[in-house]
Amino acid sequence: MPEAAALLDAPHARTEQEMLEQGRSLLAMGCGAVLMKGGHLDDEQSPDWLFTREGEQRFTAARIMTQNTHGTGCTLSAALAALRPRHTNWADTVQEAKSWLSSALAQADTLEVGHGIGPVHHFHAWW
Repeated sequence: MPEAAALLDAPHARTEQEMLEQGRSLLAMGCGAVLMKGGHLDDEQSPDWLFTREGEQRFTAARIMTQNTHGTGCTLSAALAALRPRHTNWADTVQEAKSWLSSALAQADTLEVGHGIGPVHHFHAWW
């Protein structure tokens, strides 16, 4: 959400309602689709919102308690880019990418690499 705030020259969204307003504003600027991530909100669930010309859709996932969250935004965007050709719409693409990322976060603590905030487990399905 800091990225959305920077693009809009607005304060950082601190609530889900502010996320909605910023997502709609970005879509109105001419974007084909906007995904607002709610991982930085202080809720039990991590709500994300997809905005397209066809409508808005809310995605939720249980918040996974791990300090290994380094690169989650980049990881999600890479997953979206990789999965987009498999689906005919953004909603299915986002759902699959979020499901994969949730599993990668859930397995992140098994990596035991580095010090401090570590990465998600990108290869959790294989090792």
